[in-house]
Amino acid sequence: MAPAPARDVPLIQSLLRRWRREPPTVEEALWQETCRGCPWLAALDSERRQRLRGLAAHFLRDKTITPVGGLQLDAAQRLLLAALCCLPLIEFGREGLLGWSELVVYPDAFRVRRSHVDAAGVLHEWDDTLIGEAWDSGPLLLSWADVQADIADPQAGFCVAVHEMAHKIDILDGAMDGTPPLPRSWQRQWADDFQRCYDAFCEQVDAGHATAIDAYAAEAPEEFFAVATEYHFSAPDLLEREMPDIAAHLKRFYGPSPFAG
Repeated sequence: MAPAPARDVPLIQSLLRRWRREPPTVEEALWQETCRGCPWLAALDSERRQRLRGLAAHFLRDKTITPVGGLQLDAAQRLLLAALCCLPLIEFGREGLLGWSELVVYPDAFRVRRSHVDAAGVLHEWDDTLIGEAWDSGPLLLSWADVQADIADPQAGFCVAVHEMAHKIDILDGAMDGTPPLPRSWQRQWADDFQRCYDAFCEQVDAGHATAIDAYAAEAPEEFFAVATEYHFSAPDLLEREMPDIAAHLKRFYGPSPFAG
């Protein structure tokens, strides 16, 4: 085959770039602005911050960010949301973004209509007021006001974006049960330790005892995992003190917390 004429080389190179789908990037000045305004990003070491930057770029390319209720988000705010959602993926990788395509952002807490048919066949309906939710194969929903509140007090034990992303990771193996995709040998130890700690925590909550960890973690095994994930990223010393076995698993899974002592 004869070589392509010189005038066609730029066109061929352009087509090859599109075919290979060059990795997305985040503009340097915008990234630095975002890091300065987000304590979790500012506390990361440079190598892990760069990995997070790449993940956030993929998030912005592959996910639709939809503000609703009159909310408007500029480029820096969208990047901030992408980076917070990707914090739990620094070690896990881009596979954690599979299975869904949209982040819906409300100005504040929002209502979701629930329904349930009880054992007698009676339909019950009610409204839940939420600050975040992760649908099994649908969008991730966040309250912008609560994202901002988390950033204002980043070591209080809360980070709604991280909480909901924990659910998205959890469901990747087909079941939202508090056990994310893991090698089989680790999965067994994880399940044993999490079940034991979850049962003990539920006993404390059911007995009416005050707990250092948010009592919402007793709602279900998947909520225990998501709440513990929040503490890993926002109050790791407290988690280490209260639940050392859980803290050890999460450190191995997520890498060290940005605020680790």
